[in-house]
Amino acid sequence: MDRSPARVTLKDIARLAGVHPATASRALDPARGDMLTPETRDRVRRVAQEAGYHVNSFARSLRKNSSGMVGVVVADVANPFLPPILRGIEQIIRAEQKLLLIAETHDDGGTLLEIIDHFVARRVDAVILSAAHFGDEQAVASLAEKIPVVLAVRSVGSARFPTITHDDVLGGQLAAEHLVSLGHRDLAQLRGPMDVSSFRGREQGFAAVMSTTTARERFVDQSAAAPTVEEGRRLAEAILDAPGRHPTAFFAHNDLMAVGALEALRDRGLTCPRDISIVGYNDAPLSNHVNPPLTTVRLPSLELGRRVATLALAVIAGATTEPTIEKLPPELVIRQSTGAPSHP
Repeated sequence: MDRSPARVTLKDIARLAGVHPATASRALDPARGDMLTPETRDRVRRVAQEAGYHVNSFARSLRKNSSGMVGVVVADVANPFLPPILRGIEQIIRAEQKLLLIAETHDDGGTLLEIIDHFVARRVDAVILSAAHFGDEQAVASLAEKIPVVLAVRSVGSARFPTITHDDVLGGQLAAEHLVSLGHRDLAQLRGPMDVSSFRGREQGFAAVMSTTTARERFVDQSAAAPTVEEGRRLAEAILDAPGRHPTAFFAHNDLMAVGALEALRDRGLTCPRDISIVGYNDAPLSNHVNPPLTTVRLPSLELGRRVATLALAVIAGATTEPTIEKLPPELVIRQSTGAPSHP
């Protein structure tokens, strides 16, 4: 009668590596591997890999009173801004042999609360929030008493959590300084939703630079309902169709809105950057594949994902609970959508 091959055990790995079983256990535990010398740790892990040994994560989670899961909440997984952030989070979480659960709110605060309730019921170790709208902040804060919560990209007012985000005020400043340095004196912002902290920061940074120059910022009594191509087009059309001369430059609060502005220009026989320069934001993959390629503010999104995941693990371990905010600096990427104005 055929017999299944014997299952490799931790004791087998310890024997093959020439160490005590307790040492083998430490070597295979991402949280404790650094307690050993690199030579010992790497030898045990190499032996385990060659022997086809896999750590029983479920049993380990029971011993540690941990589910081994981390939840991530986003507004819309289709947003091209999110993949590098999620990739950075996943790299760190996977290295700790934890499972990543991703849920989307579709920008609905009630859905956010339901998702967190589900995560609490499933005993996830922590929740990383990156949704644009938080709804009832006090309700989110009360749920945070049941489960560790950290914020990525967004920040909130009354309900404060450990947060890692981008320095969007600096990003807005970089966009304004670039356009002013090219000689633009009549500029307009295509603003994202002003109830979202990151878009408010971009507006504030841009306006701060404009207030120190002789350049004029057109007052646009509208902002986008959502940071989409359609909304960027709508805002650009409202400015271009207004009486009088149009501005010579737009600062779009994200790259999708910048693409919408490009469409509005083409429909009116205008070209970028000859007639109007455009600066986008995020450096989404599409920004280098439109015509002309977009000058944009690049965000360190992969690094942000890694750092927020590391922060979540620190909160899980009880190493930090302080509601600190770390802001990562963006950089300007100059491409072909900006140039000197063709008329003063």
